Amino acid sequence: DRTESHPARRKTPMNSRWRNERGSATVEAVIGVPAFVLLILLAIMGGRVALAKQAVDAATADAARVASLSRDATKAKSDAIEVAEASLANQGITCLDTTITVDTAALRRPAGTPGVVTATVSCTLRLADLGLPGTASRTITATVTSPVDTWRERAGR
Repeated sequence: DRTESHPARRKTPMNSRWRNERGSATVEAVIGVPAFVLLILLAIMGGRVALAKQAVDAATADAARVASLSRDATKAKSDAIEVAEASLANQGITCLDTTITVDTAALRRPAGTPGVVTATVSCTLRLADLGLPGTASRTITATVTSPVDTWRERAGR
């Protein structure tokens, strides 16, 4: 019998009739390939977000450290912003929107007064090119504080 030797036909345990399974591979591909592509795109998105988070953390730490070493609050703020932008650029991170805030109030206090400088960096990461629904962008924010040397001379004090 020709049907017994054909690989697309087999006997099922539930009945003794021969069942045609032609096209089942196509159905499996139609279901499986999009799921696999979605999984790959989610992995790419996760990688991008993780790299951007690390870059924002590093840029924030750099900004806080530079600001805490300054003697002048105004210069500390401008230097910190410059360093944070350079750090993000050096790490290849392109943000749709970048917000950098630096609190240098501790540098306005007289020497002998303990304090910290706080830097916050926010980066809106573009994810729309991945084509995943609901993931056009994601904002990543980091805040770091760095102590100001208590006995270091400060501008105007």
